[in-house]
Amino acid sequence: MKKIMVLGISPGVGKSTFANELGRILGIKVHHLDAYFWRAGWIQAPPEEFAEAQQQIVQNNEWIIEGNYTGTYEIRSREADTIIYLELPLSLCLYRVFKRYIKNIGNTRPDMAPGCQEKLDFEFLKFIMTTYYPRRKKIKKRLASFQPIGEDKKTVILKNKKEIRTYLEEQKL
Repeated sequence: MKKIMVLGISPGVGKSTFANELGRILGIKVHHLDAYFWRAGWIQAPPEEFAEAQQQIVQNNEWIIEGNYTGTYEIRSREADTIIYLELPLSLCLYRVFKRYIKNIGNTRPDMAPGCQEKLDFEFLKFIMTTYYPRRKKIKKRLASFQPIGEDKKTVILKNKKEIRTYLEEQKL
């Protein structure tokens, strides 16, 4: 397990926190896609630039890439040996988004691009609530398509906080 994708059902599911902890345990550098997708002031990077940044990352011998961004999923999945998918309840994801906002008001999180101060607005909440259940259906197909790419490909699905903690503990052994 040297080239790892961390995906999740929704913002607030804990992708960044999980990836950072896994990276610390395994000694592998973590790349947060939000930091490549956004520029200061919440301006989106050009699609070609965003894709090229990922092309550069996946050339390395080991990496953890955290984030969904389905438009560039193939770049990562072709090279990944492991996909870890986090799926927690919508209510918990929403709670965590609010908690993260309160904790980081006026600041830029380490997993974001410089100049993207924490924000929370109706559009973001609407996005979370309207994409949660459709995304759950789509991800099952996406994960199923990953396995046939090669026998050395591994998919890990973690659906509650206990499974997440246990998985991270097992990586320490």
